[in-house]
Amino acid sequence: MNTRVVVALAAIAAALIILFVNLGQATQFFRTADQAVAQRAKLGHRRFRIEGTVVDGSVHTAGQQVAFVIESKGARVDVLHTGDPPQLFKPGIPVVLEGRFEGQHFASDRILVKHTESYKVQHPDRVSTTVAG
Repeated sequence: MNTRVVVALAAIAAALIILFVNLGQATQFFRTADQAVAQRAKLGHRRFRIEGTVVDGSVHTAGQQVAFVIESKGARVDVLHTGDPPQLFKPGIPVVLEGRFEGQHFASDRILVKHTESYKVQHPDRVSTTVAG
């Protein structure tokens, strides 16, 4: 076989391996809080995303950690988040968390706040529906 062909095939194989490894790491399970509670044993300690609404009165900050509870369809999950929460984080809003179950809580290291139409109503000067062309 020609050396160029061997080198080209090796480069393609390496690129495919890198693509599949990175794709596997980027793909995460996504569950609502009620689904995660129902599937907790199956999820184990694997990293995934969980969605729920922050329960009023449940947010407590201590140093670089924030403890709170999320809820979905009556199922509640205790959360211990490490790091600063986003500026829009507060009780009563839907959030998506990245992390895993550890003991009796969900250990989160990333909070994504879900925006609603109320943001657009409250801040019309910040939101534009016009796409620059």
